[in-house]
Amino acid sequence: MPTFPAFSLRAALRSPLLPYWLLIGLLPFGRSAEVATCLCLVGTGLLFARHPRALEDHAGARLLLWLLGGYIGAALISAVDSVAPGKSWATVAALSRFVPLGLYACFAIRRAEKLRAVYWAVAITVALWAVDAWMQAVAGLGLRGHSDPERLSGIFGAENLKLGPALSVLSPFVLWAARERWRQLGLLGAFVLLLGPILLSGSRASWLCYGLVGLAFAWREARAPGRFMVWCAAGAIILGLAGAVAWKTSSRFQARVEHTLVVFQGSNAALDTALTGRLDIWRTSLKMIEAHPVNGVGVRAYRYAYRQFAPPSDHFLTAETCGEGEGACHAHQLLLEILTETGVIGLFLWLAAAVLALRAWHRAGPAREAMFPASVALMAMLFPLNTHLAFYSAWWGLLFAWLLGLWCAALAVHGPWHSARVGDAA
Repeated sequence: MPTFPAFSLRAALRSPLLPYWLLIGLLPFGRSAEVATCLCLVGTGLLFARHPRALEDHAGARLLLWLLGGYIGAALISAVDSVAPGKSWATVAALSRFVPLGLYACFAIRRAEKLRAVYWAVAITVALWAVDAWMQAVAGLGLRGHSDPERLSGIFGAENLKLGPALSVLSPFVLWAARERWRQLGLLGAFVLLLGPILLSGSRASWLCYGLVGLAFAWREARAPGRFMVWCAAGAIILGLAGAVAWKTSSRFQARVEHTLVVFQGSNAALDTALTGRLDIWRTSLKMIEAHPVNGVGVRAYRYAYRQFAPPSDHFLTAETCGEGEGACHAHQLLLEILTETGVIGLFLWLAAAVLALRAWHRAGPAREAMFPASVALMAMLFPLNTHLAFYSAWWGLLFAWLLGLWCAALAVHGPWHSARVGDAA
């Protein structure tokens, strides 16, 4: 039977953890997240100035370099003959900041109690986002003002509709913390706390993402097929009740569901409408892949190549979704993004990194328990049968690299996980 350690906020706020988890708190406020990234860069630089051979005794840090090598290497190769070379090379240069960000996590979070402190700090931050979103949904006003008319926007503001993706991907930390502190009742309460804002965010990709997170936690609690089905049934009841309440009380949610149900009309036009025009994007993406199969059109050059391959009547050309009539900004699907922007070479590098990560997870043994929240977050974020934000964009790419660094740090933490106490973090 696992223990449920007491929580100390002071430990979670104690340096050197602050710059790393603070990045999550700054994400809703535009480029301010780069403040924490710069602090991590300084910390990593000081570490290697004092200990040039620090990588030799840290398996997690070495693995991180290989994983980021696949991610950044794909972008680097694609930039060689990009259709928008300036944009691609600038992106490659910006991606390099993810290396010290991840290394900082690996070296700053070396003990189990420190990892718990980071998990708790992230959980509290995300829970506060959810509370603010509830306030905005009920009272019409949150910390960032009024919501977007069509989707609940929460702490990210009406001009930045990222509440759903952020809450769903980071939800494992809230669910983990609630389970640690209040056991199964806390887990169910936290699930409901996040469920409302995620549903009202109107992001169907986030609904699927959160569903995957729920399934992962249900299996963790059940550990057997029969009990797993009981947990799934309980989750289905909660989802049904929440959906019914949202349908009756939120015109935003009702409109989103009705928009989705158009798919059952059976025609290609209905399917495209239900997918908000993404069929057009995916057809154009396939043309890009056919024309640039080796190393793609170039990282973040998708929008610049779109007009060359899309028909003149394309919805995303006439709607000027990127603000300049360039068409769709990205492929809205992970595998298509990799293939269109970085080609077969990029896909090979991503798959090679995925194999390395899975092998490391398989060999981690008991450490998998410490890695669980970060593992579930990455699993939900990378699930291929979903639509996605752009993984090479500034915001989503930064969150991905942050999670990857935390996952690699958890792989190599010292000390027993279940007996760790957050209040003991040094």
